[in-house]
Formats: sequence, structure tokens, C-alpha cells
Amino acid sequence: QSSEEARIQAQLEEEARLERERIEMEKLKAKDRERREAEQTKLHSLEQKFSLAQQWKADYRTQAKWEHYLSCDGNPDPTVLQEINTFMSLWRDDPSEDIKLVMKKGELVLNLIEKLQFLLLDTLPGEITEKETIQYQETILELQNLLHQKYNEVTEHLLKVTDKHEDPYTGNMQVVIKDENVTFCIWGNLKKKIRFKSHVFCDAQHGFELPKSLALSSVAIRILHTYYDHVSPLRLQWQGMPGLEILDSKELTQDSEDNVKEPEEEKKAGDEPSVPAEEEMCSDRRKSATTLKENSDSIAGVNQKTEEETENKSEILDIASQVEDPATQEETNGKEVAITDEALVDFQEFVLVGGVFHIEALHLPPQGKRVKDWSMVELVDVGFEAYPYPPEEDEDATHPPIQITLVLSDNVVFFEEPMIARWDPTGQQWRTDGISNIKYGTSEKSVTFEMGTFHTIALLQDAHLNMPYQAWELQPTGTDEALLLVKTFFAAVQIQIKGNQCMLSSVVVEEKQVLSHMTGKWLSPLELRAVLIKAGVNIFPGEHSHKYVPVNKKAPLTEIKAYQQLALLVCAFAFAWSKWNQEAGEEQVVFKVSEHLKAGPVKAWSLYLFDGEKAQKLKITENSEAFSEELEEESEFHSTLYHMLKDFASKEAMDKVETAGFLFTDVVYQLLLATRVLAYS
Repeated sequence: QSSEEARIQAQLEEEARLERERIEMEKLKAKDRERREAEQTKLHSLEQKFSLAQQWKADYRTQAKWEHYLSCDGNPDPTVLQEINTFMSLWRDDPSEDIKLVMKKGELVLNLIEKLQFLLLDTLPGEITEKETIQYQETILELQNLLHQKYNEVTEHLLKVTDKHEDPYTGNMQVVIKDENVTFCIWGNLKKKIRFKSHVFCDAQHGFELPKSLALSSVAIRILHTYYDHVSPLRLQWQGMPGLEILDSKELTQDSEDNVKEPEEEKKAGDEPSVPAEEEMCSDRRKSATTLKENSDSIAGVNQKTEEETENKSEILDIASQVEDPATQEETNGKEVAITDEALVDFQEFVLVGGVFHIEALHLPPQGKRVKDWSMVELVDVGFEAYPYPPEEDEDATHPPIQITLVLSDNVVFFEEPMIARWDPTGQQWRTDGISNIKYGTSEKSVTFEMGTFHTIALLQDAHLNMPYQAWELQPTGTDEALLLVKTFFAAVQIQIKGNQCMLSSVVVEEKQVLSHMTGKWLSPLELRAVLIKAGVNIFPGEHSHKYVPVNKKAPLTEIKAYQQLALLVCAFAFAWSKWNQEAGEEQVVFKVSEHLKAGPVKAWSLYLFDGEKAQKLKITENSEAFSEELEEESEFHSTLYHMLKDFASKEAMDKVETAGFLFTDVVYQLLLATRVLAYS
């Protein structure tokens, strides 16, 4: 009897406790409703910083354009058609054959291309017109073609003056000329002796071994390594760049369909027996520019919309729908993006690292002969001409392969053995077939392989090796300064943020610092992202990354709002990864927070939960046994993270939040949106 009474008594007490908690929660909800409007008004005033940043960037571009006009430094404005056309026309007709002058001019051309690329990727939706978008893309393609044409012209000249570059040991020609953008390795078979069929270039260490027929032929070999990719169509050159991960899936599908129906005719001089007319190349490649128009509009516009979301609630809903949602993306995009050809490189899964190697056999032009004090040479007007191998007239016979050795650059990081791919100019795609007997030299960081004919080669790496991240931390280090740490299985990446720029502070792999040539340079978030991906350190999820990474799926609206509010508060608070973020629901994100006004490591963390509409401090700690949404004692919940932290923060911290610079806030937001630490950790 007493046992039954005790059970009933316990049940009544539990019911009473639950009722008290229900009443208390109703009071908190009522309190939240009363102050929600005021809190949202305050949040909106803080979020004006994002709009101010966008306006500042637009004004800055306008001012830079005006200052360039006033400077009259002789360099063209790539956005002004007349200026850039005049520049290209003058250079096209320039007879200069000095390779170092061409490489110097090439540096300017690469800067012009980069300006146009970043302009297309980082402008407000209405800042450039549809016509301008297509014009800039066509200019990029024409500049790329012209630069490669000039490389071919100086190669042709070098092959006519081989006596200046004769190897004293073999009697053959050897040239290695390089700068930070390109390396020329040229070998001329002057002696045609079988014992010299293999060669390793001094300084570059790239090498080859030729079949007997080529070793006895009047042939030259060029390994032209460009540290950039001007071979792939623009849509692949921009793969993984900001904005692509939140493109509308319908636009991407349409783009891929267009490319199937109307293949791009992008031709490269090194991939064909002879160089086509420059005008024809540019005309053919306009198709590539046209098919990219919709994508470029979205690239330029989507991020900007997210930053102005507070002005119009319908806008943020539209953007959130464009942030990847794995389930719906699979349904809408699954069939279109599937790659059935196993030899075709899937650029959703792999990324091109370390540039492109143009490996070519060329006809060696007639060499000069010394007759007394005269130098006599036969003049031929064939220009830069590929040497066909295997011979076109003997296609049915068996021909030995060419062996190539490439040394991997210290300026890129390969976390595993790279994939080797060749460019297929007919299908306009990268393929892995036609390459065999691949061997990796781990100590000398080299790769040796064989191929049946000469190809343009690229090294590729799994785009998601560094995902998901193991941890992340974002903390202030001074006024309008912060440090973002992203720790992956292979590397620890530190990015310093100051004002309107960011800088790669360090990349540590196996307790060793790498990519030292990139650290210490202040860049925009867009530039930093581009150089990191190019160097093999990809911590930027793309639109299809969820197919290759176990994603900690979060509601897009919640994720975007969280990044914005973290960016607004980071001037006074440190934020970090929490293991409970994975346990929370899709509509919720959980992270650690600590007020952090002085330099040094963060000592005391608290856990906060945010669902886009409500923020609360959690009772659990990182070491608790199970996840619980129970509120910290004596705490309430608020409609914004700003007001939630204000309950526990010092006045000094909240004052710093009010006075934080809008450019600094915007850069932090861009980096958080690019790394997506709340979903990919």
C-alpha cells in the first residue's frame, strides 16, 4: 500500500513540475514576443553594415576606374572594349621575339584576365549589364588565346637560333626559362643520336624519353608549364569559385544541357598540328562565353542578395532556397550531373592543382650554317608546327609510347598521389585514358608516365580531401581584426582578417609549414579562395560537395543567419566548433561562445543554440553525456544572438560590437559563407 502511495505521490510531483516548467516557458515566450519587434529592429540596424559594404565596394570600383583613367600609365582598362582591343591588336602585331619581354607582358595580361574574372564574380546584380557580362567573358577568352599565341611565337624564334642554347655535352639544344607564372622547357634534337633519346631539363627537372623514331628525327620537344589553367572552358576554370555553391540548380542543369547540344569549340595551339587564326579561335570560343551568361549573373548576384536580406524577407528565402539542400539537389540534379564515361574527369569531385603542362613535339626548323663570316639559314614560312606522332601515314602500325617525368611544384600541396588527366580538344574535356604505367617518386616529388601521343596534361586532386573539417575557431585579435582557424584531417589553416582584407597566416601539414610563398599577402576573400584552391588546399565546399562529404545538414535559412550574426559579433566574442552541433536538428546550429577582449587563448566557453528565429544558452557543456536543449539556469531566450549574448556580456564588449567596421564584418561573413563551417565540420 505504501509503495503504491509513493508511486502516486511521485507522479503528482512530476506532473506539478512539468506544469511549472510549462508555465515558466509560456512566460518566457510571452516575454520574447513582447520584445521581438524591438530586437529585430536593432538587428536590422546592425545588418545595415552588409549593405554599406556592398555600396563601398561598388564606389571603390568606380573610383579605381576613374583613377586608372587619370593615371594614363599605358595599361588598358579591360572593361573598355576600345582600349582592350587596341592593346590586343598592337601586341598581336608586335614582332618582338624576346621571350623575357613576352613573359613580362604575359604578367600584365594575366592581371587583366584576373580583373575581369573577379569583376564577374564579385559585383552587385545590377552593376554590370548582360551585354557587358558577355563582353568581359569574350575578352577573357581572347586574352588567353593571344597569350598562348605569343608563347608559340617566341618558341618558334628560339628553335631558329638553337646555337645560342647548345648543350656542350650532347650538342643538342636545351632551354629552361621561368618566372612565377610559366616555365618554358625546350629541347631541340640537333644531333639526332639514339643515345640522346632521353633528357632531363636542368633547373626544372622535368624530363622525357623518346621512341627511337623521334630520337632520329628533326624534332623539338616543348614542356610548357603554365601555373594557371587557360585550357579548360570558363565554366571549369571558375569551378569552386564563390557563388557557385549557391547557384540555382535549374541554371546549372540548363548550362550543362546547352553544352551537350552545342559543344564548345575551344582550341589550343598546342593540341593541334598547326595554329589556327586567332580570329577563328576567338569566334569559336564565343559559344563558351555565351553559355556562361546565366551562371555569371547568378555568381555576381547571389552573395549580394544574401547580404541585403534584412531589407526584404522574401529575398532571404529566395537565397536560402539556392544554398545547397542535398535531398532536393539530388532529386533535381541527380540525372543531369551523372558522369557515365569512367575516363571523363568529374570536376564536381576533382580539382585541377598546380596548373597545366603543354607537352608537344614540334618540327625543328632549318638550322643556320656558318660560311666564313656569314650565317646562312633556309627561310620557311610554316610557323609553329606540331610534329605528328604516331605518324599520320602509318596509323595502323604499333608505335612505342613517349615517357614523361614531371616534378611537382613546391608551391602546391598534394595530400595524396594526384590523378593525371589529358586534355581532349575534340570533346572539350579532361580524360584519364591514354595515360599508362604511372609511377610516383615520393622522395623527389615526381610523377612518371607513358602516353601514346603528345597531350596537354594536368594533375588533379580530390576536391574534398579536407572535408569535413575536424574543428574550427573564430576569434578577435584586435580592433577590426580576427583569426579564423579551420582544422582538417590533413592540415591546419589559419586566416587572418583585418579591415577589408584577409591573409593566409599559415598552413601546417604534419607539423610543417607549407605554402610559405602565399603567406603574409593581404587579399580579398575572393582572391584568397582562388589561390588556396589553386594550391591544393580546398576548404570551400561547392554546390555538389554534399555528394562526396558526410554533411552535417542544416537548414539554409538558419545557416545564413548564423553566419551573419557571428560576423556582427566577432569583434568582441570568440566562436568555435561544438560536437553537439551534429546532435542538434537540421533547423538548429550549436557552437561555443566566449567573450574575448584580450589577446591569448580562450579559456571559458559556453554553448549556445540558434535556429534562425531564437537564440538560447544551453545548460550542457562540451563534456556532458547527452545533448539537451535545456536552458542555462537564470537565462532566457531571445530572437537574436546579439541580445542573447548581451544578457551575459560586459558593456565594453557590446560597445565594440556597435563600433565594428562594416568592411571587417562583411569579410568575416564572406569567409564563413565560403567555408560553411556549421555544415561541414
